[in-house]
Amino acid sequence: MPKSKNEPQDRRVDHFFSFPGARADRWRALHAAARDWARNRSDQAAVRGEFDELGRYEEFFAYPGRKLLATLRQRIDGGQAGAAAALARRISEAILTRSYKADPDDWDSAEMAAETQPDLNTPTMARGQRNRPYFEMLLVAPGAAKRGDSLIEQIRRLRRPEDVFIYETVPVGSFEEAICAAILNPTLAAVTLYEGFAHESSADVPVLRDFLASAGFDAASVADDDLTLALADVIHRIRPELDIYLLSDRHVERIAGDPRAAKIRRVLYSVEELLELHLCVLEGVSDRFRTPFFDNLKKYAMRPISTFHALPIARGKSVFKSDWIRDMGEFYGLNIFLAESSATTGGLDSLLEPTGNIKEAQEMAARAFGADHVFFVTNGTSTSNKMVHQALVAPGDIVLLDRNCHKSHHYGLVLAGGQPLYIDAFPMTEYSMYGAVPLSSIKKALLDLKAEGRLDRAKMVDLTNCTFDGHIYNTRRVMEECLAIKPDLVFLWDEAWFGFARWSPFLRPRTAMGAAEAIEKWIADPASVEAYEAQQKQLGKNPSAAKLMETRLVPDPRKVRLRVYQTNSTHKSMSALRQGSMLLVKDIDFGEVEAQFHEAVFTHASTSPNQQLIASLDVARRQMELEGYGLVANAIEIALDIRKEINGHPVISKYFRVLGADEMVPAEYRHAGFVDFLTPGVDWEDQVRSMHEDEFCLDPTRMTLVCGTAGFDGTQFKKMLADDYDIQLNKTSRNSVLLQSNINNTRSDVANLIRVLLEICNGIEKDLARGGENGRATFAARVKSLMEDVPDLPNFSHFHDAFRWDAGKKTVEGDMRSAFYSAYYAEGCEYLPLDSPEVDQRLKKGPEMISANFVIPYPPGFPIMVPGQVVTKETIDFMRKLDVKEIHGFERDKGLKLIRPDHAKDHVRK
Repeated sequence: MPKSKNEPQDRRVDHFFSFPGARADRWRALHAAARDWARNRSDQAAVRGEFDELGRYEEFFAYPGRKLLATLRQRIDGGQAGAAAALARRISEAILTRSYKADPDDWDSAEMAAETQPDLNTPTMARGQRNRPYFEMLLVAPGAAKRGDSLIEQIRRLRRPEDVFIYETVPVGSFEEAICAAILNPTLAAVTLYEGFAHESSADVPVLRDFLASAGFDAASVADDDLTLALADVIHRIRPELDIYLLSDRHVERIAGDPRAAKIRRVLYSVEELLELHLCVLEGVSDRFRTPFFDNLKKYAMRPISTFHALPIARGKSVFKSDWIRDMGEFYGLNIFLAESSATTGGLDSLLEPTGNIKEAQEMAARAFGADHVFFVTNGTSTSNKMVHQALVAPGDIVLLDRNCHKSHHYGLVLAGGQPLYIDAFPMTEYSMYGAVPLSSIKKALLDLKAEGRLDRAKMVDLTNCTFDGHIYNTRRVMEECLAIKPDLVFLWDEAWFGFARWSPFLRPRTAMGAAEAIEKWIADPASVEAYEAQQKQLGKNPSAAKLMETRLVPDPRKVRLRVYQTNSTHKSMSALRQGSMLLVKDIDFGEVEAQFHEAVFTHASTSPNQQLIASLDVARRQMELEGYGLVANAIEIALDIRKEINGHPVISKYFRVLGADEMVPAEYRHAGFVDFLTPGVDWEDQVRSMHEDEFCLDPTRMTLVCGTAGFDGTQFKKMLADDYDIQLNKTSRNSVLLQSNINNTRSDVANLIRVLLEICNGIEKDLARGGENGRATFAARVKSLMEDVPDLPNFSHFHDAFRWDAGKKTVEGDMRSAFYSAYYAEGCEYLPLDSPEVDQRLKKGPEMISANFVIPYPPGFPIMVPGQVVTKETIDFMRKLDVKEIHGFERDKGLKLIRPDHAKDHVRK
């Protein structure tokens, strides 16, 4: 642990985010130093230095514990090189393999015979498996530095054979130490607070202290009498999944009734027996561990059931008794068939109208994700998005929509009859991709509608957060400024790729639910009215649109109707099966739309949902509540490691690089001045400030890898990685591919990626050496074609007048639904080959060409044409320069499908 603020290299973003995961590395470093000492390759001082580095933060973890650490220190100070190396190895291996969670011998500080004459090459095997899930409880108590061992033993004596879980205690004595432990220790599942603990840590943790202050988690401004409840509030802000208990010897009834104690699960009288606390802690973890639907599905699978319904595969008899498809049963195993049923009784439940364990599982998911309601969806987030549109948007309603969002939003509006008012994201032409939609564009669209007297028609703002390429909105600011213009706007945030962010305190505020919670709290604060009134006084009566555009608007908290919907592709970032999705709701007016929302569910959800998908959603929630914090921290660490290794490698960086935040987000949207995670001189304070202030941030787990500088287009490189190296990825652009780290990745994956990239780079260099001057010229021309000769990105043009029957003059919304169904009439459509002279003739002289359908090239994966849109030269030029094979909605043999202008008026809504 660095000792002062004068060591900027240790304040880097990657150093801080890798802190929990790098713990095993530091123990291996200590073991290596001790081993070299035992072999006379190093000295005692080097080992002591490594141990001192560990000692500054090991108090925040239950293992190895004070006794083992004291024993190790004694061996180092006593010059026992071999014994110190053996114990360091045993602790290091236990941390790496996590065997200490199951093997009581790992906690034993007694010297064993094997340690007297250590075999430095043979790993210690774990013994005595307990087979009980393990967690740790943070215990914040006065004098914990002296009483720690006593507190640990008191809690250990409460264990019983019938306990389902086993846990160890992490005692700390101050506010600062408690926050440090909550940040650094992903194994924590519960927190117990004794009143009377100190403000500041006595330990030497300057970097963490600086971080707490910059993130607003420090104790400096908290009064003594508020310290306990303030700590509960801060811990809940950092890790809302943790159960918090408070032990007091005062009037516990009064404390329990304090509104500030709402984050505390239970207030206990501290002079009572500790067994009550022990039982509460186990019950709290058990409550999160329980998976209502999955638990019942397992019981159902064990029952001898005869099925007389239309699902022959249920129970597996048609599979395992078959001579021809038995291999499918052998591949998947018996349980998947035993757990199949089309029944909704007998211990199961109906996804369409849940009243039992599915309902309970959804309520638990709502608690976990900070929503009022959660709906499980087994048709993917495409269906979740369509459900929201159908439930909330009526024909003629205007929806402000990112033109580059997922196609499900566009099709959802076709089905609902809503009119899209497309707003364009900022372009990243060099990489053939778009970013996110600037707030100024959203505000301008709303103010234009207001100026035309049509603001009442605006129903929803629909945006993607984060985008495919990792752009994260300042969700709170977007919603607050929009609500200042229209207080009852509905917000749909498509967070298909961002569901994991709930479990990171750094990313959570930028999620829809995280921002909604903050706005909800702000509305309840009397100071919010004062802030609104002060701004109104400053703006004066009837401020101009220009004045409103340049002002960070404050909504009227007395008028705001907070209505936020968030869709998560749970399968994209959590341990759910493919197509598993959740729809999160925080809508103060949900009671008024609940009936129509259920109608939307009935419309889009299958009446035969897959049981395994539902169960996986239930289990995904359990996992994230109990270990999501550590898993997400590891995913961020993995991503930063990939960035560092690729961009810093002397060979790989010649041909590949991961784009920094400064290359992905224009400077005008990075007001805090943040450059990139790994830029020299940038530290985690800059990152924290950026997350609080900037209009757009970059999700660190999403990495745009430029491959055009290696002579590969994105599609070609993606195919080569999959076919030749068994490395899979998804999204590509003209000259890049997207790498994503998630809770499934390990450092072995990183090592394999780096090995493969180096092999490819070495191959390039060999080819260039063999090819001589001509080969180098050909390579340079290929790189130039990919990196410089890129087509301009077309923005949305406008809807044809025939489909703007009630639109305003300033805004570009249109009746896309009518245009979509106009294409159903063959006599009203025409086809024009893309390269035909007639296309160029009509671009110059008319009549206008009207797209009959969605045209979506992959990449970049967004619709460059929508039904009813006027086709412009920019769009035609872009299509002609595209060298991709997959273009949805376009048949190259037939050409562009267009609506005949003279027929367009026949099918519009009158």
